[in-house]
Amino acid sequence: MTYGSERIYKKIEVVGVSGKGIEEAIQAAVGRAHKTLEGLSWFEVQEIRGHIGADGRVNEYQVVIKVSLELK
Repeated sequence: MTYGSERIYKKIEVVGVSGKGIEEAIQAAVGRAHKTLEGLSWFEVQEIRGHIGADGRVNEYQVVIKVSLELK
């Protein structure tokens, strides 16, 4: 593949979850997508949200991303 040549991509929505932070939630989503899909190329963050515990602290981060893969 050479950049500048014509390429076609498919985007798939994935939700990553982590109790540690946003970056970890993104990595969880990308990591799982990488294990199940071939040819991943890039991602974009669509939404960031989380869960607030009874103590008023954030206890879970949820990140909706779209990953793309190049179609053959």
